[in-house]
Amino acid sequence: MQLPNKFLCDYKRLLRLLNSGAVFCAVDTETTGLSVAQSRVIELGAVLFDSSGVLDTFSSLINPCCEIPAGATSVHHITNEMVACAPSAKTVLSDFVNFAKDAILVAHNARFDLRFINNELELCGMDALKNKAIDTLALSRWAYPAAERHNLQYLAHAMGIDVESAHRAYDDAKVCRHVFLRCLKDTEAVQKK
Repeated sequence: MQLPNKFLCDYKRLLRLLNSGAVFCAVDTETTGLSVAQSRVIELGAVLFDSSGVLDTFSSLINPCCEIPAGATSVHHITNEMVACAPSAKTVLSDFVNFAKDAILVAHNARFDLRFINNELELCGMDALKNKAIDTLALSRWAYPAAERHNLQYLAHAMGIDVESAHRAYDDAKVCRHVFLRCLKDTEAVQKK
C-alpha cells in the first residue's frame, strides 16, 4: 500500500503555495479500528478549498461489509444500522478521487487517513492516491512548538474553532481546514522570510 508521492514539509513555503492559487483538499476518515490490515473505512469527508474559500464539500458513509466494533462506535458514534444502506467503498472512493483530483491533500495525522484510503483503493482494485499531502499534526508542531497538545480537538478549542461533531469525518475535515489556515496565518511572518 502506497502513500502519496510527497509529503510537503517545507512549511515556510505553504503560504506562497496557498496564495499562488493552489487547490487543497482537507480530508478525514472514520474507521472500524486502528489497524489498516484489519479495519475498514466507514466514513469519508472532505473540503476542497483555495485562498478564496471553500470550493466544494464531500461527505459519505461507507458500507464496510463487516460489523463495526462497539469500541469504534463509542468514538465516532457510527452504527452498523447507519452504514447498512450506505454505498460501497468502491463507489465512494471513485467519487472522492474525482472530487479531489490533483488537489493537495490536508489531513491531521495524515499518514493514518491516507494509509486507510489507499488500502481501500487497493482492495477495490484502484490506483493509490498520487496527490501531494500536508500533515497538519506536523504543521501544528512546527507552528506551535510550546503547545501542550497537538490533537485536532485541542487545537480547535485553543483557536476558538467550532467543532460541531468531533470524530465525524466531514466535521473533522472542516476543522482541519481551519487549523491549516490558522497555522499559516499565525506563522505568516516566518513564512515570508
